[in-house]
Amino acid sequence: MIAHDKKKLDNEFLIDEADTLYKGGFINKEQKKFIEKELPVLKGQNNILVRIGFFLLGSFLYSSICGMISLLGLNSEDIYLQICFYIFAAIGFAGSELLANQEYHNHGLDDAFILGAISQVGIAIAITTEDYETVIAFFVAVAALFMFLRYLHVLSMLIFCIAVTAFLFFEMFEFGDVGKAILPFVAMVFAGAFYFITKKIIKNLTKSYHYNGLLLANSFCLVLFYFSCNYLVVRELSGELLGTEVKPGTDIPFAFFFYAFTFIVPIIYLVQALRTKDRIMLWLSFLAIGFSFYTIRFYYAVLPIEVALTLGGLALFAIAYFSIKKLKEKENGLTFKPDRINHSDNFLNAEALVIASTFGMKPEIKTVSPMEFGDGGFSGGGSGGSF
Repeated sequence: MIAHDKKKLDNEFLIDEADTLYKGGFINKEQKKFIEKELPVLKGQNNILVRIGFFLLGSFLYSSICGMISLLGLNSEDIYLQICFYIFAAIGFAGSELLANQEYHNHGLDDAFILGAISQVGIAIAITTEDYETVIAFFVAVAALFMFLRYLHVLSMLIFCIAVTAFLFFEMFEFGDVGKAILPFVAMVFAGAFYFITKKIIKNLTKSYHYNGLLLANSFCLVLFYFSCNYLVVRELSGELLGTEVKPGTDIPFAFFFYAFTFIVPIIYLVQALRTKDRIMLWLSFLAIGFSFYTIRFYYAVLPIEVALTLGGLALFAIAYFSIKKLKEKENGLTFKPDRINHSDNFLNAEALVIASTFGMKPEIKTVSPMEFGDGGFSGGGSGGSF
């Protein structure tokens, strides 16, 4: 299923591990360069600005090809309009495959064709179905999942997650007001189930090719789970979807649950992140806590904004100060000291990189000696049957 050379994909992970070892001080710069020289990899681009530049160049190339084909189909406007975006999508798929065969991966040029193909699929289905959102979301999700599995394109996984969520929402809208009313709870259950599914898949991975995409999907589930029953989101969507008007002295149904959910879930994220040392969940917990306070202040402004910001800044400063003071001397567990190395589960053979870079990773060379040893000859190397 994967279009790229798996050996070179493995080499990319090994080079990443070598870079981690170099930053941790386990190998020197010469050893790192030697490893990079000895391990051939795919044509990628780590510089985000250069990658954006290649993406713009690839987009120009893609649009030029589509424009040239459009010039040939102008004579039959109605028929061509119905099929042109399918042709454009096919060009995107063909270009993605061609670039993969040319060993482009996360380069920028391949991003343009991959994302272009997904977008053209959505536009083509929209024209055919006359903007039927559920069907559009379904086919976009399928196209994005294919791109991720085939070309290991992480951004396609994000599109897949968004498209699947949109498909769920549009399906619930089909049930009318009842579906809209229970949508927060359905989204919460969906996010929770999807989170544990991706977590289990990550745990059972034997190869790390799909690790980054699955990690992104797992993090997306955490965000969706929190926003699914956040009080502000639920209340505002209730007004938009159901036309619910909250009059003074009243509140939305199950308001107590949504209030509790808004503050309890970020705390659960924080505790779980500290327990499992999950850095992504830790950052998400901080963002969720901040948004929870914003949610309450959006409806109940107890203090002027400048006073609230000042007090909040003082509280955060105090928490940071005392946390640093307590953790700065700890050597293990949760500590303020910088990581010497980021522990990664991608590969467990980091020691092999150190050994290989130390001893040179060169093939064994047999030396031909002019001296013959054994059988009582020169140098006394062994003895034969004669004195």
